[in-house]
Amino acid sequence: MNLLPHTAEEFSSAEYWERFFRRRGDKAFEWYGDYNQLCGVLHKYIKPRDQVLVVGCGNSELSEQLYDVGYRQLTNIDISETVVTHMNQRNAERRPGLTFLQADATQTSFESGSFQVALDKGTLDAMASQEEGALAGRMLVEVGRVLVVGGRYICVSLAQEHVAKLAVEHFVREGWAVRLHCLGSMEGEDSGPDSSSFALPVFVLVCTKFRQPPPCPVLEMCQGEDGAPRRLASVQELLSAVKECQAYALLRQRLRAGTDATQSPSLTLCHATTGRPRYTLTVQDSPPTAKLPRTNYFAIFIVPQGRESDWMYGSAEGRSQLARSAGFRRLVIVAMHRDQEYQDMQAVQSELSPMVMDLAPPGMPANQQVPFLSVGGELGWREVVSRGVSALSGEYSVEDVRGEDGQLYRRLVFLNNAGLVQSESRLSTQATASARKKSKKKKSKSAAPQAAGGPPSVDRGFLCCAHHRVMVAGLSLLGVGSADSKGQPVSVLLVGLGGGGLPQFVRDFVPAASVEVVELDPTILEVAQTWFGFHVDERLKVTLGDGLEHIKTLASQGECFYDVIMFDVDSKDPTLGMSCPPPAFVETCFLEKVRNLLTPRGIFMLNLVCRDSALRESVLGRVRGVFPRVLSRGIEEEVNEVLLCVRGGGEQGEQTPVSPPALRKAAQSLQGALRGHGTPCNPDIDIASLLEDLKIA
Repeated sequence: MNLLPHTAEEFSSAEYWERFFRRRGDKAFEWYGDYNQLCGVLHKYIKPRDQVLVVGCGNSELSEQLYDVGYRQLTNIDISETVVTHMNQRNAERRPGLTFLQADATQTSFESGSFQVALDKGTLDAMASQEEGALAGRMLVEVGRVLVVGGRYICVSLAQEHVAKLAVEHFVREGWAVRLHCLGSMEGEDSGPDSSSFALPVFVLVCTKFRQPPPCPVLEMCQGEDGAPRRLASVQELLSAVKECQAYALLRQRLRAGTDATQSPSLTLCHATTGRPRYTLTVQDSPPTAKLPRTNYFAIFIVPQGRESDWMYGSAEGRSQLARSAGFRRLVIVAMHRDQEYQDMQAVQSELSPMVMDLAPPGMPANQQVPFLSVGGELGWREVVSRGVSALSGEYSVEDVRGEDGQLYRRLVFLNNAGLVQSESRLSTQATASARKKSKKKKSKSAAPQAAGGPPSVDRGFLCCAHHRVMVAGLSLLGVGSADSKGQPVSVLLVGLGGGGLPQFVRDFVPAASVEVVELDPTILEVAQTWFGFHVDERLKVTLGDGLEHIKTLASQGECFYDVIMFDVDSKDPTLGMSCPPPAFVETCFLEKVRNLLTPRGIFMLNLVCRDSALRESVLGRVRGVFPRVLSRGIEEEVNEVLLCVRGGGEQGEQTPVSPPALRKAAQSLQGALRGHGTPCNPDIDIASLLEDLKIA
């Protein structure tokens, strides 16, 4: 039987409600939950002695149940004569003091200040769509008139955006305090398409009338009937919090309906008091064809702290592989946020269990055991060593983490893209070894490692980024270390500093190398020098400025030429389908300027990160149009690929080693040159293996 409105406008129609109650008959209609679901929050704000005006009572049993537990000062009004007559007849003998009156909630005959409470269950929602909210606005004004100072308007609502915005903005203008309780959805176990319950969460809006407006708006949000109130700074923040609750309820409903391996929805759980993100949950289903043990319905995987950006946890392909390895119908992958404290694995499990069980797949038995999985039973470890703000890139975090290999790593992360590690360096082996020995003595598996000799230092002989290692290996194409090039200087121009690991490595380990870096963001230079062991000297210089303009200027002057030009610069526009480099860096006219700045033997190296296959082919076409010989090396488990582009032309261009035997020989020469350079430590890099998968692009 279709009894709910087809359109929102019908909610506020007197004719609709007359028709509704005639068809409904004697059966009570519990709009947005019944007494048992609402009593906890109602009793918190309504005293038995309060004079209560129930606005738009309908034929709900709520007033009757409140009356039965001691609330005797209830005045019920409704626009429908049918329902008022019916409710008076129904309660004449059993509840003689319970009053039902036909009245228009926008203009009642009650004296001002007659009530301590105005209780509204669904009436605001019904009226908010009429007259572009004007009808509901008049009802709220009338509520304010009939309430005493200190009185409360208590409204049970779905808090659709236009409804919540109308009510909250009205009461903020009036100088009232506003608090919202999110009670969750009111659907029952047997809810079906004809059910009068809702999958969306039900909210209780509590607005308190002040004698004088407070100096700033009082806006609060509570989870559940007893949740601690969280103060919010603006109406928009409060509305955003409501949307988050609604989005979670809809996601939960979707996940309960079935499994879908092609989608991996995620949600963020925030600290109830501070509102700061605490966990991010990503749901990964196995495909229907997967052969799984019958009892493997559902599991939770805890990602070690600091490793949420690893390929296995931070990419769709990696999470899919993780789910296949785990062997469950549904795997929820949980990442912990920085700036939060986590005691141990047991505490995390206890905190998450009530929430994640809502995400279980359909058909899972009620008594099914749900395992929590992790790497070695540990939470991992992360320490934020510095925070700051870049005028160009936003807020950043420098943090030390423990990797899967037990080593310590330092990372630079921009918080507007927290899933991406901008730069990474390994910390010194000696300090890390000491840390591992000491950490074994700690009781907590997530305790911070301590280095015996003070703070760990950056290991400048190791490049964490695979594409940086490939770029270094690409120097083989210059013949670095061969008998013919012995003692020959190598000039390098690099656009994009990052943590400075790549230019520092080239300066430290490549014989006779001089490196010039162009970096747009002065904050990045400061971070690299302070936290990543980057040191400027006569062989390693930095120019602060736009790489595009710098190269255009050099090209126009025609005085500087480089053996190697490297681009390792990211795009700030996430909508392009190519995150590295920005599109202007691979326009044909600009690539020609790059080529003209190279020496005859010169090599152009480009870190290309492009998820759009058509765009990638377009970029490759432009690069091939400028450089006669282009080699490509993909990065395993990454979107990155490094293009090694030979300038060509002349005798030296023809001598560039590109055949497998010539590459192997060139790799040996470079490897020997790096290890025999007289530095305090040998670099941790295998040139030959990095060139094995080199292909013609």
